[in-house]
Amino acid sequence: MKKRQIAILGSTGSIGTQALEVIEEHGDLYEVYCLTANNKVELLAEQAHKFKPAAIVIANEQRLDELKQLMSDLPDVKVYAGKQALDEIVEADPIDMVLTAMVGFAGLSPTIHAIKARKAIALANKETLVVAGELILQLAQQYHTPILPVDSEHSAIFQSLVGEDDNPIEKILLTASGGPFRNFTMEQLETVTKADALRHPTWDMGAKITIDSASMMNKGFEVIEAKWLFGVDARQIQVLVHPQSIVHSAVQFHDGAVKAQLGVPDMRLPIQYAFSFPQRLSLSGDRLDFFAQKLEFFEPDLKKFRCLALAFEAIEKGGNMPCIVNAANEIVNRGFLEDRCGFLEMSDIIAETMQRATFSKNPDYDVYIQTDAEARRIAEAMLK
Repeated sequence: MKKRQIAILGSTGSIGTQALEVIEEHGDLYEVYCLTANNKVELLAEQAHKFKPAAIVIANEQRLDELKQLMSDLPDVKVYAGKQALDEIVEADPIDMVLTAMVGFAGLSPTIHAIKARKAIALANKETLVVAGELILQLAQQYHTPILPVDSEHSAIFQSLVGEDDNPIEKILLTASGGPFRNFTMEQLETVTKADALRHPTWDMGAKITIDSASMMNKGFEVIEAKWLFGVDARQIQVLVHPQSIVHSAVQFHDGAVKAQLGVPDMRLPIQYAFSFPQRLSLSGDRLDFFAQKLEFFEPDLKKFRCLALAFEAIEKGGNMPCIVNAANEIVNRGFLEDRCGFLEMSDIIAETMQRATFSKNPDYDVYIQTDAEARRIAEAMLK
């Protein structure tokens, strides 16, 4: 049987490295066609030496010579750099599926190119749907391209819907760990540091997503993503703070029945499910012990975690407002990591950017590009 050819956008990040573990475990079924990274040339070269893809791409063109030198002993692996190379590599004929594990707005353009090339999408870049959900779904329908969610929460919802056909969804129950500051007071949040925020109690993720989880903006983005993926109104999505991260999310149907997907926190499972759907393959690792801990659920505090409230506001406003929120969040997230703003200041700057940036009710791709640039300038000015 022909091995399925996988392209991994963002292979050096948390999702990308775990996807490579899945591919290694099922080497009889999957093969790496290309790997990409933003800056981590050493790790990208190391991965390329192990998996020997047809091509690799470094987004930062200034690192190209360094990468070529590291790859000089493997002339059969093509080495490219830059945004255009990312857009073009996903269109390669042999590719069957593209795992979009890049972080942030940068994942939008190559995802669009992959959809237009009719490659199945394993979606781990939530910003793609946050920024341009309506456009992405239109393109996926136009080009008959399947989009399979990789986020643990959206994979859980997807798994809960398998076999339900057109049975109406009454409510989506989107779980959140609550991050490291779940029990903090507002006074305590005023003085938290990036080191505090980067100590996530459950998941091992990259710095950007870990900060977003601490502020609960990550959950706000997942609400927007769920709206587009599953065709529900935002008012049908309820966020449940679930510190144990065992119930990954659930669906309540109009007869009151609730279906959920449970499991130990292991991102390899939703990655593998996206690769193998509709089949389930064996996966090494721990199994859920129902006797090990109790399961708890709490309402999120929208005053403490204002970023989550701002995400709901963006959904209600529609148009390019989620794009504005995403751009401002990328700026303040980096600003917090660089000690240029406090934890609570992040939501203040995002809210102010929402007020100042140009609103468009019916944006197209060009408007999204303009909006992203404008919102970044506004947020950056407030940081300075």
